[in-house]
Amino acid sequence: MQNTEICPVCSDRKKERTQEERKNLMTRLKKIEGQIRGIQKMVEEDAYCPDILIQVSAATSALNSFNKELLACHIKGCVSEDIRAGDEGAIDEFVKMLQKLMK
Repeated sequence: MQNTEICPVCSDRKKERTQEERKNLMTRLKKIEGQIRGIQKMVEEDAYCPDILIQVSAATSALNSFNKELLACHIKGCVSEDIRAGDEGAIDEFVKMLQKLMK
């Protein structure tokens, strides 16, 4: 039996991004994808463990930078718009999302 309960943080809401915003986010993701492929190749070629670990650290840092940029967009856009519109639940939703991010 499948769990059909909707995650309280995930939703069917969408965010229309500017072309620049989308381009910046996609550029970061494509760079991260390239880093991950590089790590896969290093493992396949039996690269030295510390060299792989350094590349994993760089990919982790790149993902963290992506999260920071996306989080800033979310706060400046979605959260602030919801608050201005009188959505009292916007802060609670934001806090729940942060709690999941900071596990």
